[in-house]
Amino acid sequence: MTIPLYQVDAFATAVFGGNPAAVMLLDRYGEDQRLQAIAAENNLAETAFLVPEGEDFRIRWFTPTVEVPLCGHATLASAAVVMERLDKGRERVVFHSASGPLTVRRAQTSYVMDFPVRLSEPVATPDGLAQALGAEPVEVVANPFNYLALLASADQLRRLAPDLAKIARLDRNGVIVTAPGDGGYDFVSRYFAPAKGIPEDPVTGSAHCALAPYWAKRLGRSAFRAYQASSRGGEVLCRLVGDRVELEGRCVFYLEGQAYLEG
Repeated sequence: MTIPLYQVDAFATAVFGGNPAAVMLLDRYGEDQRLQAIAAENNLAETAFLVPEGEDFRIRWFTPTVEVPLCGHATLASAAVVMERLDKGRERVVFHSASGPLTVRRAQTSYVMDFPVRLSEPVATPDGLAQALGAEPVEVVANPFNYLALLASADQLRRLAPDLAKIARLDRNGVIVTAPGDGGYDFVSRYFAPAKGIPEDPVTGSAHCALAPYWAKRLGRSAFRAYQASSRGGEVLCRLVGDRVELEGRCVFYLEGQAYLEG
């Protein structure tokens, strides 16, 4: 049994940048345990599994350890696979997911994803968060998925060396850290999710579903040029549109081949 396999650097302008995702095309979903084993073998932050559904696709995302309800960079990578390899020249694709239908359209050299907004509410700084980050947040907000911690400066954010074991013990799946931007960016961020098997995610689309409305309140604007300041790094263009957020980025193909599986 062979499965088409693509590895794509999402939110990247050159290979080895952005966030690498595996994209695999199936004719149907088998057992979840098998999908999880494949994602663990790929050993990337996320593997996206696509199943054709008429002109659309069903999509599921797995980290090396768990299935997740929403993943931006692997959806961006999947759109590039559909539009550049499966149906070259296609302008739009809809992915049906656990987070509802996700539309991605072509925009010259990039792709624009239509994602749900994730609103957050102010909370007291959780016990252990400052110690885990090695920095005292200016403010903390939260949604059911993540804490979002504001730091005073981009330089402080870039120098973070958090205690990942302590972050994994918090009562959210991950911690988004953000700060006012530098280098022409409106804001910068990093994302740590060791509880999901992702110590630090290089560029996180779903985190920007929370970051965009957060910074909209702080800056009084609806469009942003953002940068996720991991070691690989990547630019994300964000636009709030009602209760949705458009996330725009580029993709670079790194690998194309076949996975060989028994049964």
